Amino acid sequence: MQATTLRKGENHTLVATPVVLAVSVQGLAADVSALLLGADGRVRSDDDLIFYNHPSQDGVSIAGPAVTADLVGVPADVDRVVVVVSADPLQPGAVFTRAPLLTVTQSGSPTLSFTAPDFMSGETVVVLAELYRRNAEWKIRAVGQGYASGLAGLATDYGVDVEPEPVPTPASLPAQGRRNSSPAGSAVDLSKVERVAPGLLSPARQAGKALVDRDIASRRAAVYLILDHDWHMEELYESFAVQAFAERVLALSANLDDDGTVPVVFSSGREPFLEEIRLDNYRGRIGQLHTQVDWGWGNVADAMRRAVGHYQESGASDPAFIVTQVGDEPWDKAEVRSLLQNTASLGVFWLFVGFGRGKLAFYKNLNASASATFTNVAFYDASKNPGSVPDERFYAGLVDAFAAWLRR
Repeated sequence: MQATTLRKGENHTLVATPVVLAVSVQGLAADVSALLLGADGRVRSDDDLIFYNHPSQDGVSIAGPAVTADLVGVPADVDRVVVVVSADPLQPGAVFTRAPLLTVTQSGSPTLSFTAPDFMSGETVVVLAELYRRNAEWKIRAVGQGYASGLAGLATDYGVDVEPEPVPTPASLPAQGRRNSSPAGSAVDLSKVERVAPGLLSPARQAGKALVDRDIASRRAAVYLILDHDWHMEELYESFAVQAFAERVLALSANLDDDGTVPVVFSSGREPFLEEIRLDNYRGRIGQLHTQVDWGWGNVADAMRRAVGHYQESGASDPAFIVTQVGDEPWDKAEVRSLLQNTASLGVFWLFVGFGRGKLAFYKNLNASASATFTNVAFYDASKNPGSVPDERFYAGLVDAFAAWLRR
């Protein structure tokens, strides 16, 4: 059978037979491991970290550079199996530059292959792929997410207890090459991120640098996130793109608000659904939440009102920075304009971030005319795949207009 090549974020349905995920790494000694995760995105116990000193657990096993999962034998309380590649801890300073190659084989099915984009930010660990359940069947998603926090940092994010002393095994290796928690010149101590969510430390540093470069590192704000839950966004939720976007907003929030929490409002056809994403629960959080929300036609005005109401009820004295992801035109443009005008005096700044396949001319043109009066509004086009935008450019797009508004 002809092999099928997966791109980052794509998924493919698997049959209910054992599947072998073989990893090939060039130019670097690396270890392959796997994590069994429950519906909450965390391991059920430390035994759910599978590596060379604990090579099998509940139908999933490691043999050299390959992970084998007997999909029929995986217990029902395992929601996902995450495949991880880490730089050999006996090679201090070793980092990924070229991405690992993943080859997926199942009897009677076409071979799948996936090569993530190359890495350039000192990544020592790569979450290469995940097997996950969806509607009583198994699928595989190509992830290709790199982390600079070491395998112990990644394991901590997933709920694995690690030893405090450095021991050269995947279960206990401390984050390699830890640097000072805060970027140079930042007024924010990122030690909480390093302790609670080390996988977000690199983007949090990049976000902090963007604030420093715009001379607003000492300013504080309550960060909110509104997510479009229209039908046309289904693929972007499925491909992990919305989760990755939310993680980057959370990393920015860590520099602006020390509570480690971002309220999230899903904009759908019914009453907006408000929850939160936190440093201690962000792994897979958007996937967990959005399945509780009906698909709709993107009632963004109601979602905006819900966010403003929450901000006012909180009694916060700092301004609100409401990042509003939009994938298509709003159905009630006059209502959105009215909300923007009415919130200008409330200390609320709106950043509409466009990604998806819909039309976005309304948001792009809000301040296009000379008579535009929305001083508290900006638009950032994050492209159809925001995950492909490098951190430095992404955070510049997020904070440029907000910084100018703060300085005014």
